[in-house]
Amino acid sequence: MSPFTYIAVALAVISSVIAAPAPVAPEATLEKRITHSGRGTFFNVGLGACGKPNVNSDHIVAISSSIFGSGGNCEQFMEITNTANGKTAFGLVRDSCPGCGAGDIDMSPSLFQSLGASLDQGVMKVSWHFKPKGFHP
Repeated sequence: MSPFTYIAVALAVISSVIAAPAPVAPEATLEKRITHSGRGTFFNVGLGACGKPNVNSDHIVAISSSIFGSGGNCEQFMEITNTANGKTAFGLVRDSCPGCGAGDIDMSPSLFQSLGASLDQGVMKVSWHFKPKGFHP
């Protein structure tokens, strides 16, 4: 074989190694994000269904009892958007809302106001989704 053939074979081997896909680590999985929509209201917080005391200045969320279930989303952050003005904020799930529909949420007064609504308004349309467990804004 000529030296040119050896160089061509070597380049072919090197390029096939470089072009090979990199292995994906098992923990590098994507979570499907489900965006919910419904009514957003506010309530005066206290000891929530997650067993933690809260104050109105905390960004606290109560989710519908049907989603809350046995509390699997306790201490999980949500990203909430006021669909009327586009403002977003993060809230921490710490309570259930028995009177809420599946997409409805009840928020602490400070969280409600951070979305650009006054307490006199009382209700807003929201969209929201859970952030991955362990997320902190």
